[in-house]
Amino acid sequence: MATVVAGDGVALHAEAHGRGIPVAFSCAMCTTHANWRPQAASLAAAGARVVLWDYRGHGRSSAPADPDAYSLERVLDDLGRVLDWAAPGEPAVLGGHSFGGLASLHFSLRHPERVRGLLLIDSGPGFKNPKAQESWTRATERTASFIEKRGLRSFVEKAAATTVGRHPELPAARAAAEAIAGQDPAGLAHFARRVAAVAPPVIDDLPSIDVPALVIVGEKDEPYLRAADVMAAKLPRARKVTVPGAGHIVNIEETEAFDAAVISFLQEMATR
Repeated sequence: MATVVAGDGVALHAEAHGRGIPVAFSCAMCTTHANWRPQAASLAAAGARVVLWDYRGHGRSSAPADPDAYSLERVLDDLGRVLDWAAPGEPAVLGGHSFGGLASLHFSLRHPERVRGLLLIDSGPGFKNPKAQESWTRATERTASFIEKRGLRSFVEKAAATTVGRHPELPAARAAAEAIAGQDPAGLAHFARRVAAVAPPVIDDLPSIDVPALVIVGEKDEPYLRAADVMAAKLPRARKVTVPGAGHIVNIEETEAFDAAVISFLQEMATR
């Protein structure tokens, strides 16, 4: 584990497991690196260097009180600094769940030389349609307001299906829920409003992202099924895997199937 210092001094939690091709996992909004804990040992054993980290305002990273400390540009710079620590001078596979997938796409467009491949998990390229974007902004504001008023334990209980999965009794889901509940509500609310709610779409830029990409989506994650199809069609070197029986938190709900798909993808990349 390490503390990576952001460009504005914010302390970022990061950790790395194993040796080999670096695979950096970025989480969904309001979740933490603990959501990726089930993948650390299995992917490391398969030859990956698994990098976990927390956005500013999330998990074990610092949560600045100033709303102006939160922006997509800062988050992308934070990710770059985590990669500088975990894999200096080496391109990485970026794995992103939900908002983390969109952030990974933005990073790929800005720094193509630093990206070896993409894992886009129950994610999407943002909303090009203004009405869809407005709907997302309203939903994000509802999340921020709920967290501020009711707290994170109530939030993770209410939104279990989209934070820890449809089987909250699983040990990995319980651990992820505890990590979510321990966060700073103010930091998450700032992140939701200043980063996630306003991140621009990248759908028109997908054809220019010419790296191997694996699009993974849970069979029962209806809000993201169409987005997965779009990304798989528009990214030049993408393929899609639909995980049977899984919802939004596919890596916890169906860990073995998820890990098998990722390991197969990484092995294919290693032979190219």
